[in-house]
Amino acid sequence: MNRRDFIAACAGLSLTVKAGDGFAQSGPLTRIIFPFAAGGSGDSLCRILAQQITEPLDRNFIVEDRTGGDGLIAITAVKNSRPDGTTILVTTGPTMYLLPMVEAQPSFDTARDFVPVSLLARFEFCVVVGPAVDARDFKEFVGWLKAHPDKATFGVPSNGTIPHFTGSRLEQVLGIPLTRVAYRGTTPIINDMMGGHLPFAVTTVADVVAQHQAGGLRVLAVASVKRSPFLPDVPTLQENGIDLVADGWYGMWLPAGSPPEFAGKLSAAVAAAIAKPEIREKLWTIGLIPVGSTQQGLVQELAANTALWQPIVKATGYKINN
Repeated sequence: MNRRDFIAACAGLSLTVKAGDGFAQSGPLTRIIFPFAAGGSGDSLCRILAQQITEPLDRNFIVEDRTGGDGLIAITAVKNSRPDGTTILVTTGPTMYLLPMVEAQPSFDTARDFVPVSLLARFEFCVVVGPAVDARDFKEFVGWLKAHPDKATFGVPSNGTIPHFTGSRLEQVLGIPLTRVAYRGTTPIINDMMGGHLPFAVTTVADVVAQHQAGGLRVLAVASVKRSPFLPDVPTLQENGIDLVADGWYGMWLPAGSPPEFAGKLSAAVAAAIAKPEIREKLWTIGLIPVGSTQQGLVQELAANTALWQPIVKATGYKINN
């Protein structure tokens, strides 16, 4: 099964699985809230895990894609939910450390308002072009941008994200004004690029690898330290003379005040699920690098990324006036 067929199958999964006595002693229906549009790798990750942790945690899970507000709608919903184990947040790591940096008045503090569960999987970012761009490699792409400054528009899954600041860095290094358009997730970006309405995007390798392999889109460079295992023939930005490295990951959190015992059980169940060879294979199929860390592993990853990106974000002066 290829990646496109696999994601389509995931999107159609029924997640109402019989569960016995759960955390609230009545087999509670538990929501996994995800901030971006259905159809992408993150949504598929949520659905895969929902099926896998139903039995060990003895409860029902549903995945709820709650888009908008650059991720804040979903994050705020989980933050304000009852800490009874029935609401879980899965989102990209960058939303949890970048949004507090860019909001004029931060809506949340990740350490204060959430309980870490697990770093689920890693993913890579890339520069990808659609059929509107006549370029076979990154060098030709730069030439195209210089020749068509009125068309130098790129899409990002949302504002205040790694793709956003990667695009800002590209603009600075290349010396070419770029117009950024923020979407609600990657799926509408792909649709607009495939339709010739959007020239290029900075987004995740996971969400465009199938289209690249099919020839509909072209990934010209990846933003990782080394070439992606999913696209070994595509050079890095550094290989193209751009001193920029950016990567991402998905994490899982509970609202603050959630019982430590349940958080520990959830973390263990997730790690056990991701350790299964068949699940690791599924994650590789959708362009994700499996991790399944401990709670402390998630805390450490968040701290390291915060230290890395804080000076970069500060230098842009970007703020959300909330």
